[in-house]
Amino acid sequence: MNKTELIAAIAEQSGLTKAEATRALQAFECAVIDELAGGGEVALTGFGTFRAVKVEAA
Repeated sequence: MNKTELIAAIAEQSGLTKAEATRALQAFECAVIDELAGGGEVALTGFGTFRAVKVEAA
């Protein structure tokens, strides 16, 4: 599933328009990115936990 397909699925399942679903997904992405950039983690029970990990260059 790509981003366009995800937006369509969010719109269909939530009753939002595609424009509203796009804004909701963008807000989610920004919130996760901001938290990870600040050294935090995002834990969504039943879905997954996201954290930034520094990896040495090969």
